[in-house]
Amino acid sequence: MSVRQSLLAILDRGVCYGSQLRAEYERRTGASVNVGQVYTTLERLERDGLVEGAGVDDEARVLWRPTAAGRIEARTWLTTASLAEGRDDVALKIALAVTLPGADVDAVLSAQRSAVRSALGVLDDEVDDADAVPAAIVRAARRAKLEADLRWLDEVERLTALAEPFALSDERPRRGRPARSTV
Repeated sequence: MSVRQSLLAILDRGVCYGSQLRAEYERRTGASVNVGQVYTTLERLERDGLVEGAGVDDEARVLWRPTAAGRIEARTWLTTASLAEGRDDVALKIALAVTLPGADVDAVLSAQRSAVRSALGVLDDEVDDADAVPAAIVRAARRAKLEADLRWLDEVERLTALAEPFALSDERPRRGRPARSTV
């Protein structure tokens, strides 16, 4: 989840100072964020014209509010679906291991499966708090993804049984870094 967009969405509900934004983010998502990241994000949002200073409170804390453009961006983000597309480092690591002679693909899969099961165990150990519906939503999503990861690893194990390692290609790209001079 984008911390940047989340902070904008919270500010769309009212003026806040940095530490207050951090607390609201954690209260609403159940996820932690470094207070330094909050202030850096606020500076970038201000640079991009999405937030502006709204004075200071009675304890001299700088208050922030979204600009009109910031409100539009926050509301657009909330109503736009997002699919996790992009680089999947685990899938890439396993795909690479399958092609490398001598790589222990079973050990790679076993380590990944163990990590997923461990993460599921941590989720199961967390206590549900009746006032923590947002945190429960995040935990439920995490649990569903981890369970899907275990099913995916089962499928990968079936697929890797068909894979054969292979050597480097004889085909060489036309471009490359020139050799360094040793003089």
